[in-house]
Amino acid sequence: MSRSSGWRHKAINVDAMRRLARRKLPRPVFDFADGGAETEWTLRRNEGAFARKALVPRPLNGAAQRDLSTTLFRHRLSMPLMIGPTGLAGLFWPDGELCSARAAAAAGIGYCLSHGSVCTIEELAALRTEPRWMQVFVYRDRGLTREFTDRAAAAGYHALVLTVDNQLLGNRERDLRNGFGIPPRFTPWQLLAMAPQLPWLWRMRNALPRLTMGSYLREGSREELAALAGRLASLLDPSMDWDDVRALREQWKGPLLLKGILHPDEARQATALGVDGLIVSNHGGRQLDGAISSIEALPGIVAAARSARPDLPILIDGGIRRGADLAKALALGATAGLIGRPQLWGLATAGEAGVAHLLEIYRREFDRAMGLLGAARVDELGPDLLAEAPPLG
Repeated sequence: MSRSSGWRHKAINVDAMRRLARRKLPRPVFDFADGGAETEWTLRRNEGAFARKALVPRPLNGAAQRDLSTTLFRHRLSMPLMIGPTGLAGLFWPDGELCSARAAAAAGIGYCLSHGSVCTIEELAALRTEPRWMQVFVYRDRGLTREFTDRAAAAGYHALVLTVDNQLLGNRERDLRNGFGIPPRFTPWQLLAMAPQLPWLWRMRNALPRLTMGSYLREGSREELAALAGRLASLLDPSMDWDDVRALREQWKGPLLLKGILHPDEARQATALGVDGLIVSNHGGRQLDGAISSIEALPGIVAAARSARPDLPILIDGGIRRGADLAKALALGATAGLIGRPQLWGLATAGEAGVAHLLEIYRREFDRAMGLLGAARVDELGPDLLAEAPPLG
């Protein structure tokens, strides 16, 4: 059996791909992706809460042929899934963001570039993949927020995602124990300790010395913006409020989504301000430990936002590890799901091929779930196909 077919044979589901990534990556790098805030209660709840939603099939509907596609902001997606923004993807495989974006395009889905990407905004745009979204934050220097937004517009990004739940960086204790900073700077002793992951070190030998948050780089002042990326915590502004959302709405002419919405009141206010979409998310459990899981928050957000705008796109991020999880989210009213950590595990396993394989896993599982539920189209996934399931034991 070839090395290539070996990993594919083992990567039968998302959890298996996570185990492969754990073996291939140095501990600090794996923990950076895998970890959450403090006791990681919310991280675990994101996945566990899906298990408390049971599917109720209607097989006599006769869904022999399934159409998994959906339309999101005038882009047709092959399935209701996108790759969400994940910082430093280029730490897991050289040119990681470009690899993931190409895999997403080949699979017929969208890709959202993180503010903390290793590649630049313009490098990703040069691939001309569609749809491509850009993540932005609100900084103490509002000029920097406007600059990111203008660069995204000039580079032809199709939507802007304002992440609102990390104005104070979460207490990620795995990173503290490992001495992992952003952007990472590995000491000679740390690199020596990574010797068991020699294939990763060899693959990254040219990338590690110049590893930085490339999205902060622009021609003419590369060093200045690289230094800014190293002070990220001091750049973010905890006083961010609805006036900032309003200002961004006025500046950005394309679809604007808010990511990090968990409270129904914020969903209502965002809708009133003319936001084009919401992403129900707790940042993968990496910010406020003890926060409600995304799937638990979803019904309240759907009810609050769609009372005023029935067709408002509502996406969900956090804990989608199976195609059946995606089906459950759509049955509760989500338009599509976002995945973050899983695509990093795919990258760590085999780069672009690993992400492509991961997306095919989701497609197969989602297609099978729809068929067994008796749903021929995604708009046939409704709350009648769900029941509450108390935890086992």
